[in-house]
Amino acid sequence: MTQTTPTWIVLAHLLRPQGRKGEVLAELFTDFPERFEKQTRVFLAPSGFSGEESAARAAEVVGFWLPVGKNEGRVVLQLAGIETISDAETVAGLDVLVPREERLPLDDDSVYISELIGCTVYDGTTAVGVVGDVQFATTADGARRLTDAAPLLEVESAAGDEILIPFVKAFLVAVNTESKRIEMKLPEGLVEINRTATGHSKD
Repeated sequence: MTQTTPTWIVLAHLLRPQGRKGEVLAELFTDFPERFEKQTRVFLAPSGFSGEESAARAAEVVGFWLPVGKNEGRVVLQLAGIETISDAETVAGLDVLVPREERLPLDDDSVYISELIGCTVYDGTTAVGVVGDVQFATTADGARRLTDAAPLLEVESAAGDEILIPFVKAFLVAVNTESKRIEMKLPEGLVEINRTATGHSKD
């Protein structure tokens, strides 16, 4: 039987040791860090990994906590078998992943950020463009994500322009990830204000 390569969901990116007992500081890529209480089986792999489970490193989350101060917005993970600073250094730089089919279900009014990629954004009945990526606000030094700031959809128009659109409930009408469609009601002028032309600059 042929093994199917899973579609991976990135939950976090391991940064560096945090403590003397193998704890690892990680950048969060989920709005639900509490998922680590229930979803303890994860995989570790380099960023951009798209291979089979057998090519990734299986791991188990045995504890986690949310730091405060300069690392607020991140998470500290304790992984089974990672018990020293040296152990933690061996996994620093890896992503924490789960196969898409193993992710935890969300509430009806929630959506995984990764599912927004490739969706077409509509302002009323007008197609604005396709979501190519999602930006998150960070501190001035770029060291950590600001969790209270709305993410920005990087939308590419048919003309090739990039348009940044805040993904906030005030603008959102409906999201259908099956049909890859995001319906919004945007303030007048927002699209033009946030449009960045990708063509050549005029003299």
